[in-house]
Amino acid sequence: MKGLYHETRKLSPAAARQLVRKILENNNGNVSKTARIMNIARETVRRAREGPLEDQSRRPHRSPRKIETSLEDLIVREGRRTGFRYKRLSSYLQMKYSLFLPPSTVKAVLKRNEVPRKKRRSSSGEVRHLYDYEHLAPFREFQLDTKHILDKRALPLDVYEHIKRYRLPCFEWNMMDVCTRTRFTAYSYHLECTLGLWFLTFVLLWLRAHNVRGDIRVRLDNGSEFCQGSKRKEREWNELLKPLAATICPIPPGAKHLQALVENSHRVDDECFFIIHAERSRNVLEFLEKATRWQDTWNTARAHFGIAMKGQTPYEKFKSMNSLVNHHIYQFPALLLDYAFKKLGPVIPFLQALGGRYVYDTCQLMRMFPGHARRRRPGKCSG
Repeated sequence: MKGLYHETRKLSPAAARQLVRKILENNNGNVSKTARIMNIARETVRRAREGPLEDQSRRPHRSPRKIETSLEDLIVREGRRTGFRYKRLSSYLQMKYSLFLPPSTVKAVLKRNEVPRKKRRSSSGEVRHLYDYEHLAPFREFQLDTKHILDKRALPLDVYEHIKRYRLPCFEWNMMDVCTRTRFTAYSYHLECTLGLWFLTFVLLWLRAHNVRGDIRVRLDNGSEFCQGSKRKEREWNELLKPLAATICPIPPGAKHLQALVENSHRVDDECFFIIHAERSRNVLEFLEKATRWQDTWNTARAHFGIAMKGQTPYEKFKSMNSLVNHHIYQFPALLLDYAFKKLGPVIPFLQALGGRYVYDTCQLMRMFPGHARRRRPGKCSG
């Protein structure tokens, strides 16, 4: 019967101890003989004979360093509601409740209370990342999306009424860098493809003005504010954006997971910006000022725990990569697209007038005229 006790115990501790008691009874209560037969210690035989059949709890009688019950209940409740894991949940509790709880403590509480982790897997169970995050360069891959602020689902009713009463913008535009999670934000009263092209072009010009080199790829959905699933429109937009060395890549219908990064940021906007600051804005200027501050908070103060972020802010991630891009790129203002379009006009004639490709140039002549760009083919300047 060598190993029989341990094999039985894996299935049921009570059945294993019941077996020991039966063999002990057949051997007239001889503990040593029973231990030899079962190949276990005599103390194990005595515990099976005198103790309960089920395993007893190993929890200590006193735990002086155990977290308070109220805090544990808060961690469990927020963990179930948000689906965050321990690092992100620790940062979230500090930001929302001003409670500093080490990630190791939060992890132990989630594990002890068996709080499930929300996961999305492929049909084969594999984890497939959208990008090669470890080898991405800053400001090369983007996700572009819009958010309908008055969607009647995410915010309290009084917030919706306040936005309507004071005629605050109804739509939010976000263009997010995949590598650093940096966001460029704008707002509008209407959702039109003209504004979509205007916002996209303005962000691209901002990137090129701050020494972003190389091709840029922008992933977007098939909404009416973009190409609306039209291949002809997609070709036209790519042709217009060619002077800026940028291409758009609409996602297939029903593949919202390909926009996961920017889609998840909308939920944070609801919880940390619109619910709190929308009601404190009495006009558009106040709203845009608070929106710019929120964009700065997102880019320079809020820690991110996505793949390859390691709890860094987008600005910290950007600095750690030693990029040649100018750090003033983070001074992007929150725009009101309707007003900007009214003042500056359509962007298509400007794009058509470029006729070439603008690239970073270190020519000595250009230092004399910093306000002018030089149009030339890619390559080193001979001047």
